[in-house]
Amino acid sequence: MSGGGLLVAGTTSDAGKSVVTAGICRWLVRRGVKVAPFKAQNMSLNSFVTREGAEIGRAQAMQAQAARVEPTALMNPVLLKPGSDRSSQVVLMGKPVGEMSARGYHGGRQEALLGTVTDCLEQLRSTYDAVICEGAGSPAEINLRRTDIVNMGIARAARFPVLVVGDIDRGGVFASFFGTTALLSAEDQSLVAGYLVNKFRGDVSLLEPGLDMLYGLTGRRTYGVLPYAHGLGIDEEDGLRVSLRGAVRESVVAPPHGEDVLRVAVCAVPLMSNFTDVDALAAEPGVVVRFVDRAEELADADLVVVPGTRGTVKALAWLRERGLAEALVRRAAEGRPVLGICGGFQVLGERIEDAVESRAGVVDGLGLLPVRVRFDRAKTLARPVGSALGEVVEGYEIHHGVADVRGGEPFLDGCRVGSVWGTHWHGSLESDGFRRRFLEEVARAAGRRFVPAPDTCFGVLREEQLDRLGDLVEEHADTDALWRLIEGGAPPGLPFVPPGAPPLGAGDVGAGASESRGAAPDPAPQSPEGLEMGRPEALGEARKSHGPDVSQPAEATPQGLENAGSAGLGQEAEQHVDEEAL
Repeated sequence: MSGGGLLVAGTTSDAGKSVVTAGICRWLVRRGVKVAPFKAQNMSLNSFVTREGAEIGRAQAMQAQAARVEPTALMNPVLLKPGSDRSSQVVLMGKPVGEMSARGYHGGRQEALLGTVTDCLEQLRSTYDAVICEGAGSPAEINLRRTDIVNMGIARAARFPVLVVGDIDRGGVFASFFGTTALLSAEDQSLVAGYLVNKFRGDVSLLEPGLDMLYGLTGRRTYGVLPYAHGLGIDEEDGLRVSLRGAVRESVVAPPHGEDVLRVAVCAVPLMSNFTDVDALAAEPGVVVRFVDRAEELADADLVVVPGTRGTVKALAWLRERGLAEALVRRAAEGRPVLGICGGFQVLGERIEDAVESRAGVVDGLGLLPVRVRFDRAKTLARPVGSALGEVVEGYEIHHGVADVRGGEPFLDGCRVGSVWGTHWHGSLESDGFRRRFLEEVARAAGRRFVPAPDTCFGVLREEQLDRLGDLVEEHADTDALWRLIEGGAPPGLPFVPPGAPPLGAGDVGAGASESRGAAPDPAPQSPEGLEMGRPEALGEARKSHGPDVSQPAEATPQGLENAGSAGLGQEAEQHVDEEAL
């Protein structure tokens, strides 16, 4: 029998879907429920590598940690990694299959993946007592409803109830709840069970008249009012604004362990990816982390971090245009610390040969490290373990660039020259012993009397944050009612809120979904030739048991990126997609 489930949707992007999903997962696992997170399609530059070598969104990896399960590709079958305003890399079942324009993706490719998405969801439901799905953006994006596979499309296919989250701190939450519901078709509305208010400040009793009126207007109850809580934006999607209010960065209030603080400046490069790397630095008492985009902001920094990016050549040009490149070269000459991670490591090298990401050819780097980088079409996805500065280090790699290190002192997979370090390893600073030794080196080079605290454990801090999320749900939501939704589905007889949207056509995503729980839509959407290769049942019996190969589908690995033709949006938006993998 398939397990129950719930779709956590939002009135807007950044309404709190990721953290609410994580909070529900942590609440459920604490009460003994075997639970898994799921997001059919994610758009994010913050990604993670599972133990099987699959790339998924970091938010889903965080949610898996909240559920106390190992993350797999089943939990995020489609990941889109923007490379510009008009195109993204498509990652299918943890493996990249090429670049595609937004118009090309929403123009037919997206709905063709519904079978893959529902199969992944069904495999999770067959293994877990409950699956908590996270939506994307808003379910009322009526311009995209026909091809939706992440909001009402997946809810209709799985017959999951929908809980709509609204951020009251932005204002207009009642209008957002009502408008979201009223813009859905009658069939979609039948699954919208109710609402959850997020980030409320003040006396809840003042909100209750509005909640009563909302119930009178929609016939749907509010399942909880979560208070505003600082430091809960852990491993969400993208955006510098999200990172600046990151959980660990705001949670540490202890004074410095030594006499001085340590100031860290992170260059806010374009298409910045995995900026969560610096959360571990900010976990240390006395370390102050800020993001910068001007050369003068590097002047008082004890350490400058050049983070990962989906556009290495673009980031290099940006650094030069803003005078940051010159400031970094000057810092290196003065012996002041600089750390480059992944794309940032590549920027610090001598030369970049890129015929893949930017197709810019050979570009000079900053020349601070004796490294030459060549971009390969195959993406490196790995979970390395090694040592540096006398400590064990774990990390993960996500990059197309292949580094040819030609000198310097070995540093993880990269090198060190004086006070400049470079590595492809994301997450290395989460290794507590290594982080402390690294900060000691930085403090020495910067002339600061900073001493890392001997007992800071990043893993423990992260667990505390996840427990806080679980506490918020348990203390401020009607958990008995939530469990009834998860176990039994949306309440019957929910009223229609006019005007609604036109009913879906027979060929549209989610149309005609069977009333049996978890059944895929019938008729199935038309699929391009070769779609089955991306479907989980074609990936071997090992997937069914969540064994070692569950997230490493050989069939989803591109055999060579083929030019699928222009999407009509200009050269930048051309599609270069492995047709067989899709």
